[in-house]
Order: sequence, then structure tokens, then C-alpha cells
Amino acid sequence: MARRALCVGINEFESLPHTSWLAGCVNDANDIVKALRPLGFTARSTTVLTDADATRRNVMAALEKLVGSAKPGDHLVFTLSSHGTQVPNEPGGDQEADDLDEAFACYDIRQKGDQWDRDTVIVDDELRDLFARVPSGVLLEVLLDTCHSGTGLKDLEEILQAQLLGRRPRFLPAPTRRGLERTRSLRAATPVRTVDRKALVELVRSRSTASKPVLFAACKPDQTASDATFDGRSNGAFTYLFLKAMKDSPTATRTELLRTVTTGLKNGDFSQRSTLEGPVKSKKVGFGQPW
Repeated sequence: MARRALCVGINEFESLPHTSWLAGCVNDANDIVKALRPLGFTARSTTVLTDADATRRNVMAALEKLVGSAKPGDHLVFTLSSHGTQVPNEPGGDQEADDLDEAFACYDIRQKGDQWDRDTVIVDDELRDLFARVPSGVLLEVLLDTCHSGTGLKDLEEILQAQLLGRRPRFLPAPTRRGLERTRSLRAATPVRTVDRKALVELVRSRSTASKPVLFAACKPDQTASDATFDGRSNGAFTYLFLKAMKDSPTATRTELLRTVTTGLKNGDFSQRSTLEGPVKSKKVGFGQPW
């Protein structure tokens, strides 16, 4: 049985102003790598991509390699700490209730017209299709410490409010006023209930019966993931609390880990609530455990 991991953390972005950079994503990736060592993930079997190395091309190539080499019995881990955003659904693409695709920013994210360039982000449809290729008998666990949907009002006003609290939301609104207005109009035309949890559920809903990923996400679709400070060091709130929960209770089930993270978020006065998606049986055993 092989154990392989890909950990991505992006603080700096080639074409974004420094005010849109983050502080805890690289720490997230490196901290997860350390936490995986006792579980049998060696330096040779772990790929870490941070900042300028975490271009869309590099991340997708590493993901393709992770999935393409998987065999029954393997344990795969993919983690991503970065900005989340949205891009309009492509004509002829998968039907989206809100006509928006969830996307994750890579180092080389850039603007195209009044929106983000799809060729510089990773769209949720791409991840879902990639995860569907994971062979039966492979355990794939995904940790996303980023915003991933737009059913709430994660735009300029919310970003400014969070900054007043000394926290940076891991979400990028559309890059122009026109793009932002278009996104808002698409959201407003869609009932919230229709798209609630869609971005998360779709990522683990395989088109085949082989792949059954388990996904921990930093926040619910209508919330914002925080880039915060703990004991003078920057981390994602979810990643910090998740790794602490694993260290304090190594035998805890995935559901118990989620409860502990939720308690930590409440105690830290964070509004986000982490989520766990995957087969029911997967939630009754610990991280790294098949079912």
C-alpha cells in the first residue's frame, strides 16, 4: 500500500496586489506535511507546491500524477490552501443552478475581460472529473482551506469587515465592478437552497461507483474561510484547528474531528463552520482509515 500526498499553499499571487495576498497558506501546507509523517507519508511520496511553484499547470500536473499512479489499497491526500472564487459557467458545460462555477486560485491567476481567466484557476468540475478516475479501493482524502462557493455575499463588503478583525477571507470577488455586478445578479436569481452545499457535494459525487473521496472543507458554502493568526503565526483557521484536533486525539473519528474543529471555531469567535462530505461509513472511522 502506497501513501502519497499533494499539499498546495499559496500566499502570493503573480498578478494580484499585495492587499489580496494571504499569510497562512504556505504554513498550512507545510504543517500538514509534518502531520502526515507519522501516518507513513515520506518526503519522497509527498509533493509540496507553494507560491510561485503552484501555477495551475504545476498543480494540475501533480494532481494528474497523484491520481494516475493510484492503485487499490493506496491512501492519497490532496490539500489546498488558497483563495476561492467563482467564474461564469461555460456555454455547453455542466448545468449549474446559479450559472457559476466554483474555482480555486493558482499563483498565476489573472483577469480576462471582467472575470477571472478560467485557464489560471482550477474549476470544481475539473476536480470532480479527476477524482472520478481514482480506482476502487483507493482512499482519497481532500482538505480545502478556502472559500468554495458564492451563495452568500462574499464580496468587497465582507472582505473589508473581516480585515477590520485582523483576518483575511480566502475569497476573491470578481476583478471588476461589472464582473461583480454580474455575479451578484446571477446569485440573486437563484434560491439559496438550490445551491447550498452544491460545490462540496459535487466534488465527492463520483460519476462512477469506483471513487469515494472524503472531503473536509473549511467552511459552509455561504461562509468565508479565514486566514488568521494563532500564537503570533499565520494559518488557516480550519487547518490549524484540524491538525490540533488530530494531534490531541489521534484515534478520533472524522465526525469527532469535525466536532472538535467546530468547537474551536466557536471559541475563537470565527463565523465559519467546517464541513465533512463523503460516504456515511467514512465518517465513523478516523482520518486515514478506510471503511
